[in-house]
Amino acid sequence: MDEPVDSSAGGRRWWVLAVVLVLVASGCLWVGLRGHQVALTLPPRSARPVLPPSVGSRARSVAAPTAPAAGLTRSAPVALKIPAIGVAVFVSQLGLNPDGTVQVPTDVQEPGWYRLGPAPGQMGSAVILGHVDSYRGPAVFFQLRSLVAGDRVEVSLADGAVAKFVVTSVAMYPKDQFPAQQVYGSHGYSGLQLVTCGGTFDPQTGHYLSNIVAYTSLVATTPATTNAGLKS
Repeated sequence: MDEPVDSSAGGRRWWVLAVVLVLVASGCLWVGLRGHQVALTLPPRSARPVLPPSVGSRARSVAAPTAPAAGLTRSAPVALKIPAIGVAVFVSQLGLNPDGTVQVPTDVQEPGWYRLGPAPGQMGSAVILGHVDSYRGPAVFFQLRSLVAGDRVEVSLADGAVAKFVVTSVAMYPKDQFPAQQVYGSHGYSGLQLVTCGGTFDPQTGHYLSNIVAYTSLVATTPATTNAGLKS
């Protein structure tokens, strides 16, 4: 006869395992994006690294415009559209943590604009950060890595204006080589950088080992009106 099985002990083991897996998976929510969080003491312009090739499989080269589209007055972004990856979401605002690093969004399905930098459509580099995933599954920037040069990005602003960008390149950086100056610095035109975590996920630490950055440049603007925001 088979020996009796202690079902309660087995249940406890499965419960403990499930809790551990949830804790490990949820690490990508809070520490995945934090991998890029460098204090904004930017290196000299001469130290900026050259961008690596786009990580998109359909990548093609699109240079930053030599005659940028007319910039917009400062207004907070309220919505973001990236048709190529099916993103149409509202945008929150981010500042700095007490240690001087950039905050990350608290909602995995809502990206955040770094409000201490330029607004989208202004001269300089506006930056919007979003999560790649969480223990519940894909997050808002899960497909950011698949963008290619030429894809469109639209940002609706609080005053009703719309800033329209085109992706120029997509790059992946190891955490310890995150190019703060390249991402946050001004390069003589109106740009928008979209940032998330990516690369290999290390379950031992709960960290992604790299960050994905989609670089874009302003190509057109729609003046302030009663813009419909997320509506087509």
